[in-house]
Order: sequence, then C-alpha cells, then structure tokens
Amino acid sequence: MASQGRSLLLTQSHHTKNNWWQGAHWERLYLKLPVWLVERLEVFRTVLQTLSDTLADATTKLEAAAPQVRPKGLGGLTHAVIEREVGDWTRFENRRQIGSYTGLCGGISASGKSSHLLPITKPGNARLRTALIELAWRLVIWQPESKLVKKWQPVLGRPKVNKGARKKAIVAIARQMAVDRWRWKTKRAEPADFGWEMLGG
Repeated sequence: MASQGRSLLLTQSHHTKNNWWQGAHWERLYLKLPVWLVERLEVFRTVLQTLSDTLADATTKLEAAAPQVRPKGLGGLTHAVIEREVGDWTRFENRRQIGSYTGLCGGISASGKSSHLLPITKPGNARLRTALIELAWRLVIWQPESKLVKKWQPVLGRPKVNKGARKKAIVAIARQMAVDRWRWKTKRAEPADFGWEMLGG
C-alpha cells in the first residue's frame, strides 16, 4: 500500500520514500500537494494506519506470550517466530536435520580429491533463517560469555576482518544456535552447557 501511494506521488513528480504517509513526512507533503492528490492518498493512509495499528497490537501480544525463562538476547517476537516456524522440535532426530531445515548449511563443490566450500544453500525455511541471523547478531552483544560467541570472537572482535568473514561467522552462530535450541528443547542439554545467560531464571 505504501509503495502504491509512493508510485502515485512519483507520477506527479514528487520523489519520496515508503514512509511518506507517516507523521512529519505527511505533514510536509500535505502542504504542497494538490487537493485531488491528497484525497487519493488519504485512502492509502487510512488503510496503512489500520494495518500498522493491527500489526503493533499483534506484535505486543506475541511478545507478551513469550516465556519468561529464555536466553538473554532472544526477544519475545523472535522467540515466537522461531517456535512457530519449527513447530515440534522433537521431529528432528539429529543436528544435521535441524541444520538443513534452517537452510544455513554451506554447499560443497568437489572434483576428484579437491573440494571447497560454497555459500549457504538456502533451502528450507526462509523466515526461520532470517530470525536466526537476527538472533545471532544480538547474541554477540547480549551473550559475550557464551561458548558459541567466544568461539567466534577472534573473527567478530577484530576490526580488520573483512565483511565476508564476519558474515560467515554470523551464519555459523545462527546455525549452531538452532542446533543448541534443539538440544535444549529436547532436553539433551541445559542452558549452562552453552554458557547462556538466562532471563527470568
């Protein structure tokens, strides 16, 4: 809806972003737009505000429903996304299955005796993959003493390390975090085994 409104503005030579309908952005546009264009855009703004309010309410409810005991850095909304996308953790029999489901496994190119790693294959669940990557970045900040973050600190903690290496480290943390959560949720391990600092514990 925001993009449709922006496209309409562009047809009238008004260059703006998709947040054109919000607060001060709209106030500035309102003063310089013709009446007929304001009337059309108000239709978009009404729908956008309703959707925004509905999403905010749903997000608040999801965050409130998250368990109090969870790893620090794992927000209520991210917890809800991960749990809903995985569904039943017990359906995975080993770490390879959960790793494959996330789509965070690297490919391999092999010919004869030579082989090299390829970028992640990205099959599986894209929403889960996105949530895990976001979680990995937060873990670096909120779980600096965890075993997983300490393992990759030599890469993430060095300013001169190139962006590609940092991304690979984050992908590795995200993949391992999925495995660790699987181990925790299926009672194969406890938070202390990973060095997690827990909320509400």
